[in-house]
Amino acid sequence: MDNNKIVPNLWFNADGGSISKIIEYYRSIFFKDFEYGQIIPLGETPSGKTEMCNVNIFGQKYVLMSTAIEHHPLNDAVSFMIYCEDQSEIDKYWNYFTQEGKKSQCGWCIDKYGLRWQVLPKNLGELMSMPDSFKIMMGQKKIVIKEYLK
Repeated sequence: MDNNKIVPNLWFNADGGSISKIIEYYRSIFFKDFEYGQIIPLGETPSGKTEMCNVNIFGQKYVLMSTAIEHHPLNDAVSFMIYCEDQSEIDKYWNYFTQEGKKSQCGWCIDKYGLRWQVLPKNLGELMSMPDSFKIMMGQKKIVIKEYLK
């Protein structure tokens, strides 16, 4: 993972500071598009036990870090957009992230670890050029493509 000069670091809070449950949570949805390296124990910090791990999701490199005590909660200032091929793929990600997380609006949701996701169709620009598209989107939590095609 040392060929990327800038790598996003995501700081989570997990039971006991263990990052293994976080890795498993994301590996469960991204399957073959999720690779992870060795868990690196950082020891006791002011936020309790701390671990980190280098991961690769859809070819993008990240560092995941977990502490026992929440230091700074994740918020809407950072979100990840997933451009989906079709409604089935939208449903897959939306249902997974909201099962133990929270639904928001306009395709936004929050997973069980507080990370924000925008689950969107890859042809969002085309859909937003249709009549009443903004009104339709503002009335949706999960994006439902067929509602734009009426």
